[in-house]
Amino acid sequence: MNAFAYAALGTGFTFGMTALGAAVVFLLSARRGQGAAGRIAPGFAAGVMLAATVWSLLLPALEDAAALGLPPWLPAAGGIALGTAFLLCLSTWMERLRRRGRAHPFSAYSRETALLLAAVTLHNIPEGMAVGLSFALAARSGEPAALLGAVSLALGIGVQNLPEGAAVSLPLMREGMPRGRAFCIGALTAVVEPLFGLLAVLLATLAQPAMPWLLAFAAGAMLLVSVRELIPAACCADRQNLGTLSVLAGFVLMMLLDVSLG
Repeated sequence: MNAFAYAALGTGFTFGMTALGAAVVFLLSARRGQGAAGRIAPGFAAGVMLAATVWSLLLPALEDAAALGLPPWLPAAGGIALGTAFLLCLSTWMERLRRRGRAHPFSAYSRETALLLAAVTLHNIPEGMAVGLSFALAARSGEPAALLGAVSLALGIGVQNLPEGAAVSLPLMREGMPRGRAFCIGALTAVVEPLFGLLAVLLATLAQPAMPWLLAFAAGAMLLVSVRELIPAACCADRQNLGTLSVLAGFVLMMLLDVSLG
């Protein structure tokens, strides 16, 4: 098989794992999407996103920048600033349309959930590109070790996508969305992975220098959503500490997956 076929299989697997994680909504009753789960869901999402920001995005961005001969801090800091600014502008735009009574693509969701969807989707773009690039480089080198490394990367990202799918679908169900629709939207946040993975194969020589910036851009978006929306929703007036503990649980789970799977 050529690089496109391998990349399609690899990114298709990571997309499928996100869908599998989003399917957790079918294991919970609609009633459990409210009440205590109203704190657990955003807290778990925040913990997952904070850990993914560090181990899946920022550390690889620093390593890629160093490999390209760039000062590691430059794309990391610059990308975070750009990602944060992008989501702040998106939030401002949605709020202005809401005040004017106009619809926008995220009109059906709260601001918290809309920004969560945007951040997770942005985060999946560089992950898909990383898988696509790894298969493109493996096909170019023709070495079995390079192909094995690409397969391992796809496997690692796929397993990490399990809690990310749940981190999206659970808050949607908490807002009262039917489980089937929450599952579909949670799964669709990862549809960008095969799309951009194949695009990265097509533009392999051009995409690689942009990877540190893209990874840090996604990190900035995820940090903003976690700090501004999810953690306050989980932890403010949290007398039973359910939200606080869910943040820690999500962080530890994602950290263990990232560290153990590389």
